[in-house]
Formats: sequence, C-alpha cells, structure tokens
Amino acid sequence: MAAESGKYVYRFGGGTAEGRAGMKALLGGKGANLAEMAHLGLPVPPGFTISTEVCTAYYANNRAYPASLEAEVESALKAVEAIVGAGFGDPAHPLLVSVRSGARASMPGMMDTVLNLGLNDETVEGLAAKSGDRRFAYDSYRRFIGMYSDVVLGVDHAEFEDILGGFKDQRDYALDTEITADDWHGLIARYKALVEQETGKPFPQDVREQLWGAVGAVFTSWNGARAITYRKLNNIPEDWGTAVNIQAMVFGNMGDTSATGVAFTRNPSTGAKELYGEFLVNAQGEDVVAGIRTPQNITEQARIEAGSEAPSLEALMPGTFRELSATFDLLERHYRDMQDMEFTIQEGKLWMLQTRTGKRTAKAALKVAVDMAEEGLITEAEAVLRIEPSSLDQLLHPTLDPKAKRDVIATGLPASPGAASGEIVFDADEAERLKALNHRVILVRVETSPEDIHGMHAAEGILTTRGGMTSHAAVVARGMGKPCVSGAGALRVDYAAGTLAVMGVKLRKGDTITIDGSTGQVMKGEVATIKPELSGDFARLMVWADSHRRMGVRANAETPLDARTARDFGAEGIGLCRTEHMFFDSDRILAVREMILADKIDARRAALAKLLPMQRNDFIELFEIMAGLPVTIRLLDPPLHEFLPQADHEIEEVAEQMNASSDTLRARVAELHEFNPMLGHRGVRLLISYPEIAEMQARAIFEAATEVARRTGKAPIPEVMVPLVASKNELDLVKERIVAVASKVAAETGVAIEYSVGTMIELPRAALRAAEIAQSADFFSFGTNDLTQTTFGISRDDAARFIGEYTSKGIFKTDPFISLDTEGVGELVRIGTERGRSVKPKLKTGICGEHGGDPASIAFCENINLDYVSCSPFRVPIARLAAAQASLSKD
Repeated sequence: MAAESGKYVYRFGGGTAEGRAGMKALLGGKGANLAEMAHLGLPVPPGFTISTEVCTAYYANNRAYPASLEAEVESALKAVEAIVGAGFGDPAHPLLVSVRSGARASMPGMMDTVLNLGLNDETVEGLAAKSGDRRFAYDSYRRFIGMYSDVVLGVDHAEFEDILGGFKDQRDYALDTEITADDWHGLIARYKALVEQETGKPFPQDVREQLWGAVGAVFTSWNGARAITYRKLNNIPEDWGTAVNIQAMVFGNMGDTSATGVAFTRNPSTGAKELYGEFLVNAQGEDVVAGIRTPQNITEQARIEAGSEAPSLEALMPGTFRELSATFDLLERHYRDMQDMEFTIQEGKLWMLQTRTGKRTAKAALKVAVDMAEEGLITEAEAVLRIEPSSLDQLLHPTLDPKAKRDVIATGLPASPGAASGEIVFDADEAERLKALNHRVILVRVETSPEDIHGMHAAEGILTTRGGMTSHAAVVARGMGKPCVSGAGALRVDYAAGTLAVMGVKLRKGDTITIDGSTGQVMKGEVATIKPELSGDFARLMVWADSHRRMGVRANAETPLDARTARDFGAEGIGLCRTEHMFFDSDRILAVREMILADKIDARRAALAKLLPMQRNDFIELFEIMAGLPVTIRLLDPPLHEFLPQADHEIEEVAEQMNASSDTLRARVAELHEFNPMLGHRGVRLLISYPEIAEMQARAIFEAATEVARRTGKAPIPEVMVPLVASKNELDLVKERIVAVASKVAAETGVAIEYSVGTMIELPRAALRAAEIAQSADFFSFGTNDLTQTTFGISRDDAARFIGEYTSKGIFKTDPFISLDTEGVGELVRIGTERGRSVKPKLKTGICGEHGGDPASIAFCENINLDYVSCSPFRVPIARLAAAQASLSKD
C-alpha cells in the first residue's frame, strides 16, 4: 500500500489508528502491528510511525528529511500529549517516548532503539514528583543517557557499564535494585561528564534535539554493519528501508507492581501449544533480552520445569496473567500464526508494546503449522506454505547419540535445539576467520550482542554464560538454525586469558567442546552423533506437500549409501548417477589406467572387460534400492587424464603397480594433457573417440537391469544419459552404440528391458539447437552447473575469488552457482525446453545440477513446467517442499 500524497506520519492509540496490519511495506512490521492492535482495542501506548518512505528519501537526499516531516511529527506529538495528558519537554508533566526501528521483515536487535527519550535535568524532577519515586526517575534518566549516548552520540556503552560496575563493587552491591536515588543522581553526573569528555559537548537537554537525533540514528542504523549482515543472511532487500516508531513510554521499573516481559503464544523451540516467555519485576524491556538479570518464568508450569525458585507471573500477578493470556490467544487467532510479543505492566496495568510473527526453529515451525491446520486455524495448503524449505536443513543433520559417553561440565538453558561440536573461540571475528579455514568452532561469549552476528553465523553453535531463553543469543540462534546454550552461569569466561573454566576444569581457545541446545548440556570433547529420524509432524507435512506437488523430485546419487539416504528422504528415483565416481575405487582404478594406456582397441576392450562386472554390480545395487523407479545414468564424462597420476613419484608408483614403463606412462600423461580440460576431450567427445567405453557401460546397465528384473520382479527403468552434447549428430553416433548393445543383451538373456536414451544439456548451443537434438533424445536433463559455467564463461572452481565482490556490488543478485541465474542460464533452460517440446510435446525434462535443491531455482523450474528436479540426497525434502510451494503459488 502506498502512502497518501505527502503523508509520512501515521498515528495509533486512544482506540484508533491510521494504519493496518497489511501496511507493513509502508509502516514496517512493528508499526503495522501496533496499529492493528489498536484497532483490536488492546491497550497500546499511543504513538506514531514515520514511514519507510522517509528512510528511502533520507538516503536519496544526502540524509535530509522531506520538508513536511517536521510539521507532521509535531502534530502527531500533540495528539499523543492529549491522550496521555502530558507534555513533551514539560518540566511538571513530562511525556517520555521510545524511538524504535521497524522494518517490514523482523530484524531483532539489528537496528537501534532509544528508551526514556524526553528526560533532561528538569523533566527528571517532574517525573520524580509525578511518580512519587525519585529512584525510578533517576534510574530512567541514567538508562536514557547511556542508551542515547551509545546509539546517537557514539559513546561506547561499555564505558557506562564500567562506571556502574566500579560503583557497585565499591559499595558491595550485587544488584542494580540496591542502588538508591541519591546513588543514581551521583552516577548521572559521572555519565554526563563522560559524554562531554568523549564528544566535546554536554549531553543534550533540548528534547526535540534528542528526538531528531534518535530518529536519525534509527535511519542510519538501517545501513549499519550488523543490519547489512543480517539482510544478506536473510535475503532482505536494501531498498525496503525501515520505519521509525515513536511511542509514549510505559514503565516496568516503577516498583514491585510493575514488570516487563517477552512471550510467545507457543514454544518457539518445540512448537508445543504452551505460553512461553520470561519477565522481570521492576525492570525495563532491554533488561530481559540483554541478559543482565536472570528473568523469571511467566507460567507456573514453566517455573516448575525449570526448577526455578523465583515466582512466576501467574503466581505473582494472577489477574494480569489472565488478561495477558486472553490477549495472547486473541492475537494468535487474529493473525493465525504464532506471535512473539513484548509487554509492560505499569503499576498493575497491562500494556502491549509489540506483536509480530514469532521466529522459531524448523522443528517448531513444523509442529505449529501441522497443529494449526488440525485446529482449523489454517488449511493444509497454508501449512505447507508456512515452512521455509531451507529451514528443513536443521532437521536433516545428525544429533547427539544418546548412547555416546558425555563428559558434561555444565548445564545452561536449552535456548536453540540441535547439537554441535567445535573448537572454542571467544571472538566473533576469530570465528569467521577460522570458518574460512574450514574449522568447526563454537562461539563462547559471556553474552552476545548484535555486533557478534557474523561470528554466530560462522560458528557451529553458540554458548553464553548469561541470558535467558529470549536473550539475543537465543533468538538469533533459533533464527539461524544454530544450536545454542545460554545462561550457563557456572562457566567462567576469561577473554584476556582465552580460557573457559568450571568446577576445576579449565579449557583453552582451540579445545573442543560439544553443546546440546535441546538439553542445555555443555560437554568436554566431541560427542558421537546419529542420523535424524524424520517422522511425526515432518512426515505429515510432507504428505500434504506431495499432494500439492506437480514436479517429481529425484536425487543425485551413485553410491548405495547415497541412494538409500535419498529413498529415506522420499526421492522418486535417481536424476544423476555419475559413473566416473565409481572408477576411482582402489580395486578398479588399475583397470581404468590400463584402458587409458592401451594403444590398441583390443587392449582397451580387455581392460574394460575387467571393469564390466564391477559396473554391473554397482548398477544392480542402485536398481534394487530404487525398486522400479527411474535411474538416470550419465556415461563417462571427465577427461581421461583425471584418472592418471600427475607427480613424478606417483607416476613411478603407478607404473610399478601396472608393470608398465614409467616413461610410457609419463608420455601418455603428457599426451592427454589439456590446457582447458573442462572444454576439452570429455563427455560425448570421449565416447565418440572411444565408443568401446559407451558399449561397456551400456552392457553393464542393461545386464544389471535384466538381473534385477529377474530377482525382484520389478524391472528398473534405466535412463542412459550422454553428456556434453552440442549437436544431434554427436548424440546419434553414441545412441546407435547404446541401442545395439541393448538389443544384444535382450537377445542373449531373452529379456527386453524398457529404457530411454537422452542427453545432458550443459552447453548454450545444445539449448539453442534443442529442436534438432530432441529428434534423437528421449529426455533432456539440464546440467545447470556446467551450463552456468559455459554461459557466463566462469570456472566454478576459480569463481570464489570474485563472486563475493560481484554480489556485494550488485552485479550478481546471488551467487549463480548457488541459485539459478534465471535471466541468462534460466532463459537457456526455458528455450531448450520449449524447442525440444516443439518436436516432442511429451519430452521429459529436468535439472540435475546443485540448483535442483535450491528453492528459488525450483520455483523457476515449476514456472517453465520441467518434469522433475534432482538434488543431493539431504536436500530431497527441501526440494519436495519447495516444489509443492511453487505449485501452490503458481495456482
């Protein structure tokens, strides 16, 4: 929805609102949902939202605001003043506001927030008088100075923490709540002195200067380092911008009848239908998520399960708890999804500060979607669309073996499920550096902050000694699908020494630990893992997904283990069996080398005869596992030199094994050398030069198929694929040999096997001449890995040197080897499909590159009506779900 002409500010509160939930693009998620809650009659502190269009204009006009914005903000402020009965900057009755970001996609902790804005040396006295609580007023003022100075003025928050920590140590205070009003008054003077020392200016006393400084800081934080990193990780476009929400403050730190908390309508780790959250009495919102104090459980059941002695909200404020529970239920039913909410209780009155769709683990997402469908809140099709296909990765990897020995050294909170082992690192930059060197690391922090996001992404898991289940570490880890243990308070981290100590055990940077985010356990050393079992909610959702899916999903597999894994994950056949991988086994590489060294066809046939029974057995295993499903077998593709040794000492060893002259072998290696082997003597070119290779492989395929048909009564459906074809003539020459062998095997065995012969389209010329090639091909399989290389003229092996730069500069939207370039490579796939089917309307087409497991690429394949995608075994469930979503979205 676009903004009204010249309108940039949208009000909410007092029982009405100018926005609605559907205006997220304009008001951001937070602003749209605040407006929606106001429409629902919920207790929302009044305020207004500055739209995302201002953010766009701010960056387009050298960080200048639209001319009409100031007047709109002043008008909206007056409306808030009227509702609250206070004045912004009024010394006697001060209105205080919060200034928060709000992008259309949730970005927790990635942009800046300022609370208690409007306090100065005069208004703090008015707040003290109005509230009757000097301590509360000065506590709020010192919080504001610290937060505003960090966010707006660039004074490091740690500097204020050092002042506060030193003061508490000096007075022997354990908690902030022990600090008196007079103590805070003295600390405020020290805070302001620090600001003047660091900035050269006194802390701003003009409340409007404070307001516009905070607004500018929020817009500036849209392009801050942590926000940019988060956008990249979550594919959030830069041009969306953020809104700014300015809202009257309500206070959870006004004594023992006040509190603040964060809650989810369902458990975001498991998906269970139970109220899940934490709160703190006499605190402000940042205290809950910052991990500064250990939060309390909202429900009595959660308190008992956690073994906590601190009273629950249900026990402490039963009336407010009932009101809160009813509000949570209303919001979940209204939005028809699990909600993540922030609330404040001010002197017994409940205020709702935010609601948004709750981030959750893949396991929880599955359970929530399935349960809501069964509860009738959403349809089965909606449940399928609710799950991000890539998030299934969280469920498809090993967990800790329950039988394995565990040397548990500490237990924290199970903040994000899953398990991981890795080297201890204490620094986010170090985690990222080691990840680039292929090390597996666990990021260990006292508590994480948004600045650690790159290290959290690089780590296998996160361990913190402070913080609760809704801390920054917990929320971000769940969103990333990373295991996380938080609040492991028994651990002592010494950043300077690079050590982690607990109960007499001292571990150092580089030592290996294991964390279990499902139990909260921290273990010394590496613990064995087991393969996950996919059933229950996963199986139910996959049944629904398959019922809506049009395209088939196959797997790229050539080993029995890969084939079985693929079948377990629901693959409907093999879309790519790379036969060359079978030749590298130690028991057959010698025969391959003999074949390559042979200078006469009879000698080559003799060597190939040794390989025949091995290949036949390979195919028998695959056919039996696939039990009548199609199996696409690609004939030998790589250049022959890949099978030969290169270094002199290797040549000597191989020559001795083969009882051949090392000089002869060296000469053959030199003869086969190519300057650009990817475009050299490989694929169909090799099969034309050495047709006996195609004949041996074809015989192995057909004899294996015949044998499996006899054994099982289920005849396999072999699809013989000729790689790297550029013209019909090439395919014809090789297909003639394949058909001849099939006829011979049928005559010898008395069994005629149904089969097909097709080609891999991986050259632009093949896509352009697809109409001719289709006259001889029974199917096309687009090899998008090589098609991307040949279309762009980029070597995938060398692209890493500059692909990152290309994506960061916007030349590539994404790495084209990860997600299909739909405009170029995709256009060739579309052309190849259309031209092939112009000759054979029912020509079977699919893709078998790594793109076959990428949801965005799968959506493209659905749009151009390919018959199937093929991907690695562990991505089969992702492909099944993505294909179903693509089909539903197309409808």
